[in-house]
Formats: sequence, C-alpha cells, structure tokens
Amino acid sequence: MANIKSAKKRILVNRTKAERNKAIKSSVKTAIKKVNAAVVAKDKEAAAAALLNATSVIDKATKKGVYHKNTSARKVSRLAKAVNSIA
Repeated sequence: MANIKSAKKRILVNRTKAERNKAIKSSVKTAIKKVNAAVVAKDKEAAAAALLNATSVIDKATKKGVYHKNTSARKVSRLAKAVNSIA
C-alpha cells in the first residue's frame, strides 16, 4: 500500500475511473449484442434501429475517452456492414 498522500489519492481515483470505464464498455458490448441478435434474426428494421443506438453509445464512449477513435470507427463499420448484409 502507498504511503504518500498523492499516491493514495491516485489509487482511489484510478479505481473510480476503472469502474466508470467498465460500465461504459459493458453498455457498448450490450448494444453490439443487440445489433448482432437482430442481424442473426434477419430483422432489418430492428437491426437498423439497434445500429443507430449502438453507434450513439459507441460515439459517447469515444467522446469520454474510453475507446480510441479508430477502435470506435472499426466497431461501427463492422456493425453497419453486418446490418447491410441482411437481404
């Protein structure tokens, strides 16, 4: 355990930020799973609606610094490609 006051504070702050990041990443994963479920069910309207929501959640996570912009772009691109593949 740290003895210096600033080091103790960093431990607390890092723990708080890690919990926040974990919650945000979890919501992104949930949104992605909803899109994938709609794609598997071949429900074009539900997939499009889920894609819109997932894109929003991913963009917010990126804005908060949880994901790098290229990572979020890759995730959105893959989801869009999956939704567009529904015939």
